[in-house]
Amino acid sequence: MKPTLLLLPGLMCDHTVYEHQINALSEAWHCVVVDYKDDDSLVTMARRVLDNAPDSFAMAGHSMGGRVALEVMRLAPEKVQRLALLDTGYASLADGEAGEKEVSGRMARVKTAHEQGVAAMARDWVTGMVHPDRLHDTALINAIVTMFERKTPAIFEAQIKALIERPDATSVLANIDCPTTFIVGRQDAWSTPEQHQAMADKVRHSRLEIIEDAGHMSTMEQPKAMTDVFWSFLS
Repeated sequence: MKPTLLLLPGLMCDHTVYEHQINALSEAWHCVVVDYKDDDSLVTMARRVLDNAPDSFAMAGHSMGGRVALEVMRLAPEKVQRLALLDTGYASLADGEAGEKEVSGRMARVKTAHEQGVAAMARDWVTGMVHPDRLHDTALINAIVTMFERKTPAIFEAQIKALIERPDATSVLANIDCPTTFIVGRQDAWSTPEQHQAMADKVRHSRLEIIEDAGHMSTMEQPKAMTDVFWSFLS
């Protein structure tokens, strides 16, 4: 029986975000992409992951999925044999003006999704989420927008609520005891390489891998490079 690799997608994402990795890894790994349905809490999402998980598994989480993975580590660390955290973060919403600005920006996109549709929101969102040189890559941008369109404005609002109310995971990082790989696009302006180095510094048995010429959507921007890192993470 093949070992299980749980793949946790980010905000409004699905299997598409891991498509290259799944195709490459499936001969050796049973790859399972988690669907959070309409969950509006990272903890509820983590419980959904565990409800459908075997007793032992490897796990990778991208963006919001990385935060869900940290909640899985809080709830059941003994089940996770290997962990990869991609283009993600660990801190709760900032206090004061910085936090208010984040909430305002996120809620403006929720309003756009409800009033103009998910595609309009996604085309605006993606401009800050890929390497600047890829903004005119029609195939990539359309794949991301189409992926978002498979979910509803209500799901977007629920996931935004989960992110705004995210728990601080500093203590979780300090207690991780399985081999852990942090992976980030070099040009990820939302979840920077420096942020990932700070996370790696808090985790025993960890390493940092940087994907060159990639922004926040690194698994789709540089799929082969990401898959190579996955093979290393899983070996």
